[in-house]
Amino acid sequence: MTVVLKNENGEVLLENLKEAQGFYGRFKGLMGKTSMPNHEGLRITPCNSIHCFFMKMNIDVLFLDEDLCVVHTIFDMKPWRISKVVKDSRSVIETKSGVLKDRVSTGDCLSVED
Repeated sequence: MTVVLKNENGEVLLENLKEAQGFYGRFKGLMGKTSMPNHEGLRITPCNSIHCFFMKMNIDVLFLDEDLCVVHTIFDMKPWRISKVVKDSRSVIETKSGVLKDRVSTGDCLSVED
């Protein structure tokens, strides 16, 4: 099943949004990946903080509330960094650096569709 991430205008931001499964999947995230396609992302739920330990690439990060509205962004997060705890965040979307920078900002509400 392909899951798509769209903005409020219906523009497709990511054509293949994967869900991190279980504790290990959430912990591992994108660790060890050296690259990923521009159309792909990883959603981690529940999540209000991330780390980039053992990462091999920079990433863009969206912190979303329960309504899938963006409450915080980190663009071009480098390996070996830790984000702050984002109080209102319920999930996080991670993508290759540069994919979302000029397309999403704090306050935007997104949708996830099968």
